[in-house]
Amino acid sequence: MVQQLDRNLALELSRVTEAAALAAGRWMGRGDKEAVDRAAVEAMRFALQSVDMDGVVVIGEGEKDRAPMLYIGERVGNGQPPAVDVAVDPIDGTGITASGLNGAISVIALAEQSTLFVTPLAYMEKLVVGPRARGMVRLDAPPAENLEAVAVALDREVRDLTVVVLNRPRNDHLIRHVREAGARIRLIGDGDIAASIQVALGDQGVDVLMGIGGAPEGVITACVLACLGGDMQARLWAKTDEDRALAHAEAIDLDRILTLEDLCRGRDVFVAATGVTDGDLLTGVRYFRDGAVTQSLVMRSMSGTVRWIDARHDLSRLRQLAGGRYDGVAHPVPPPSQRAAHS
Repeated sequence: MVQQLDRNLALELSRVTEAAALAAGRWMGRGDKEAVDRAAVEAMRFALQSVDMDGVVVIGEGEKDRAPMLYIGERVGNGQPPAVDVAVDPIDGTGITASGLNGAISVIALAEQSTLFVTPLAYMEKLVVGPRARGMVRLDAPPAENLEAVAVALDREVRDLTVVVLNRPRNDHLIRHVREAGARIRLIGDGDIAASIQVALGDQGVDVLMGIGGAPEGVITACVLACLGGDMQARLWAKTDEDRALAHAEAIDLDRILTLEDLCRGRDVFVAATGVTDGDLLTGVRYFRDGAVTQSLVMRSMSGTVRWIDARHDLSRLRQLAGGRYDGVAHPVPPPSQRAAHS
């Protein structure tokens, strides 16, 4: 029998995303994407060290030889049960943060061990809807047909729907079809996890997410939908000839449609997210003399509960516990065996 996870993990995870947001927020608008990512990754990894779990990163910053921290396969937590899969996106919206634009968040998801989808490919096509349209859409159907199904589920006309799409050339064909169907479109430059949360909540002014985006973000989105009751279908996408060769070598079927249950088989799933820059979903980090405020949300699939957390942080005390990590100041990377206490 799979051990049920401790519900207190939800609040522990909010501290992890708060740490990453506090560190990355210092670099907002300074034009340095690498510094944004580095600050968030280091602070998140430090905060994870004292969480009561035996975690393995399955969605992270890449393979060990390319990512010194939060790489795929890295063990995180303090080594105590439960054993869990960990999916992290220290900053969903690195470019957004570096440019000082809206909508960047820090996010983490947990599920029981060996229940999250893992793939070496970087992209997937996604179709995300809220709870009322669950089971009513198909990724292999034309966009107009899916939009009509969502409109029926929501008791609206198609022209009243708002579809979120990443503004990328690879999605131009989809954007044209959505416009021809008569729906409204919200184009975003990044941050489709936050947009998917809004779709799943159902009262945030967006109704559907469509298009090709990141595969790691897709798995985290599946965790969100497991908590909030929405639905999702996805299909891995090869961007380059190298991707197609990799898919062939790994016997990956690029035509296979992945369901929500394929992407997240966990029954006890936790997700936490903290705003880095202001957005429609969450307020970004606000700094003042020796302190800061953050806004987060945490959710759990077992109960379906979603909590918004407004927190005030005393940065002078955090510096005593974590050095300058929460200020976005780089530190030497400690070995995983060194467990540090923090707030």
